[in-house]
Amino acid sequence: MITDDAVLDRGAITAWMDERGLGSGELGAFRPLAGGTQNVMVMFTRAGQSYVLRRGPRHLRPRSNQNILREIRMLGALASTDVPHPRLIASCAREDLLHGAVFYLMEPVDGFNAAVGLPPAWERDGQVHWSMGLAMADALASLGTVDYEQAGLTGFGKPDGFLERQVTRWMGELDSFSALAGYEGPQLGGIEQIATWLESNRPRSWTPGILHGDYHVANVMFGYRAPEVAAIVDWEMSTIGDPVLDLGSLLAVWPQADGEDDLIGSALARLGGLPPETDLVAKYAERSVRDLSAIDWYVVLGCFKLGIILEGTYARARAGQADTATGDRLHTTSLRLFDRARRRIAG
Repeated sequence: MITDDAVLDRGAITAWMDERGLGSGELGAFRPLAGGTQNVMVMFTRAGQSYVLRRGPRHLRPRSNQNILREIRMLGALASTDVPHPRLIASCAREDLLHGAVFYLMEPVDGFNAAVGLPPAWERDGQVHWSMGLAMADALASLGTVDYEQAGLTGFGKPDGFLERQVTRWMGELDSFSALAGYEGPQLGGIEQIATWLESNRPRSWTPGILHGDYHVANVMFGYRAPEVAAIVDWEMSTIGDPVLDLGSLLAVWPQADGEDDLIGSALARLGGLPPETDLVAKYAERSVRDLSAIDWYVVLGCFKLGIILEGTYARARAGQADTATGDRLHTTSLRLFDRARRRIAG
């Protein structure tokens, strides 16, 4: 159980909260929450108030704490904006309280994850599904309007040369998988063709902003009262870069026809009724002054990036470091992403 003291140490959390005046008495009603990553998320109550604690996985990876600290900084910066996000309550950068893990507390989001399912009343309502799709584009556009320097995120990323680094960065990631015993090497058709096209057609100008880095339906919470985004979650891949890449990544996995899956396997896509990508781009443009004329390039890059990330899980599975069935499934998704990229290039 991820709620045991080997992961959370309730006594240490209680003492830490006491020091900050966060309620009183015992912690109770612990409930693990599913997330888009292997990070630990647990909801609990104290003195009638609910909290969500987030920390790295049970077995910390080399960058686990760094990623959580970046999330903490990002959520703190977003507090002064209208971007829907979980409200940060308090954070702990010490590594001696939770067995080496830094952590933070946030308010629970009053909403649901449409990748998992929808409220019964909305399951057959195509108009609601349509509105939810547009709401995702609108929420993303609100993120793209934030002045990251005014929000206190100077130095959070390296915007200079961001687009120029992308192909080299992800090709290097793919090459690194060759060190895994049992992985036969990438079988991703057209990868060199896609890489060459990306380098040759890269946008010449863009404006730096906040990039979520992993924007799709599984990382969004919708409210129960209206088909609106209650919070964008899982900020561990966020940086300062070109925000249009988030839109490209969203479109990279978006259903190509009504009722098709969205490469995320979400319940929302299976139910159908989602707007086409042209409507998502138009909705984004309503709140954004960013140049979207090269959206095809960003979609291809989104396919390229995510395809390589998923191939990494497949490579680790072949090396016995990840679940085989999951690796095979994600490899199939990688192949579909690269197929989408090739078809996009061909027009």
